[in-house]
Amino acid sequence: MKRLIFIALLAIVGCDRATNEVSPPNNHDLQLTDKANPWFQSSITELEKKRLAAEKIQNQLGAAKNIILFVGDGMSLTTVTASRIFEGQRNGLLGEENNLSFDNFPFSGLAKTYAVDTQVPDSASTMTAMMSGVKTNRGIVGISEQVSRGKCETQAGNELISALDLAELAGLSTGIVTTARVTHATPAATYAKSPDRDWEDPSEMSQSAIDTGCQDIAAQFIAYQSNLNQRYPGAKTDGIEVVMGGGLRHFLPASEEAGDSMGTRPDGRNLVDEWKQTNPLGTYLDNRTDFDATNFEEATQILGLFSPSHMRFEANRKHNGYQQPSLSEMTANAIKVLQKNSKGFFLMVEAGRIDHAHHVGNAYNALSDTIELSNAIDVAMQSTDGDDTLIIVTADHGHVFTMAGYPKRGNPILGKVVPLGQTKPSLAVDNLPYTTLGYANGRGHRHLGMETDADECYDGPVYAGRANLTGMDTTQPGFFQESLVPLTSETHSGEDVAIYASGPGAHLISGSNEQTIIFHVMNHAAGLVDKAERALSR
Repeated sequence: MKRLIFIALLAIVGCDRATNEVSPPNNHDLQLTDKANPWFQSSITELEKKRLAAEKIQNQLGAAKNIILFVGDGMSLTTVTASRIFEGQRNGLLGEENNLSFDNFPFSGLAKTYAVDTQVPDSASTMTAMMSGVKTNRGIVGISEQVSRGKCETQAGNELISALDLAELAGLSTGIVTTARVTHATPAATYAKSPDRDWEDPSEMSQSAIDTGCQDIAAQFIAYQSNLNQRYPGAKTDGIEVVMGGGLRHFLPASEEAGDSMGTRPDGRNLVDEWKQTNPLGTYLDNRTDFDATNFEEATQILGLFSPSHMRFEANRKHNGYQQPSLSEMTANAIKVLQKNSKGFFLMVEAGRIDHAHHVGNAYNALSDTIELSNAIDVAMQSTDGDDTLIIVTADHGHVFTMAGYPKRGNPILGKVVPLGQTKPSLAVDNLPYTTLGYANGRGHRHLGMETDADECYDGPVYAGRANLTGMDTTQPGFFQESLVPLTSETHSGEDVAIYASGPGAHLISGSNEQTIIFHVMNHAAGLVDKAERALSR
């Protein structure tokens, strides 16, 4: 009986007794995949791109001549997704199928953003982690967790060396480009060591801190070369070649005009004049006209301070006669200056105003500035050789920014939720429409029409909770999304952020990581520590 059952089973499965193999199906035309499907084909193309990119990766220590680190301040995963759709819809697509420039990078991973002392971080702690490979406390720039915020006496001996410091010691050219103040937390973490991120000039420092000998961040920028050479005996650095962004007020005394406002330094120092004296061959810029007239291919040192505080949002940049250079324009010209060094360069580029738009609950400007970051990344890719340049794109932290509600494909990303099969917005249980994008906390809804300066929201009241959006055009620049919890400013979030990488060493970006991995990947790719040590031993 058992033998009959075994024979029957062999017949059912079509087993060949001689070879013990399963016989192929009789239908030789059977297709296991739908090769003609465009979604299937696009994925095959994408896979082939990634395979070829992986084959070209150089793994050896020091394979990268140049490093460019792009930081989208506050660029959460939701921000990336919504910006991708927004750009696609601007270009006449449904939107969801679009890719930002860095979406096409062959390698990516995640970074944990928590600070040593807080679950939800700030830019000072996160950028310090990325630049030094060491996590630290919230509010601290370029110093380890052993320091107490605002306590100058705890700083000595706890300073960290940054990737930019190492690049300088190794003889590479260095640069910083940002749409925030150049003394703000993210750019400051590349060159400064401060127990308090707010010490951008002495006006925020206690007299005790000043008497103890702590330098404000703007002063540290001016003294960067001498400070670094003094800290490392034998160092012969030549200073940061390119710095462009905002923050003029922190470089000028309170008695002098800083654009359309006044300087904020109570010590009477004019740091712009001091920079000019220290760098007689350098070019100082504070307006668009001089920026356009500068020959960056010939320039050797650039200091550009284009605004008293932060630079304008990208959507607001050309309005009302401001005419500031864009992030992509500053990036392109910074590379022209830096790439003249045969040893290579290190450049940090920050899209700082993504964060500021989120803090006031204005998705339009957050997405617009993310798209401009994507443009700057594309410029960098076109201006450098992928075989010797490592480009990393990431965020310092996220925001409590959400995308939800089951809208149909192609629904305006800034619009109200319209579900599949309908033409009118969905209504919540309170019989009011709602938008796809929103915030878990913050200042709440306002509608300023075509206003492109999101900071105007700070002049009005906090209005969290539900609003009647019936008849409102929520896609206009001046629309501020609803929020749940009323706060004077929307907060950062604590979830992981994405890391994207291309070039030598890019394959090391994968999986879930401590944020400190970014420093170590840059160091491995460019051999920064080895090059710096060799330079110091000469």
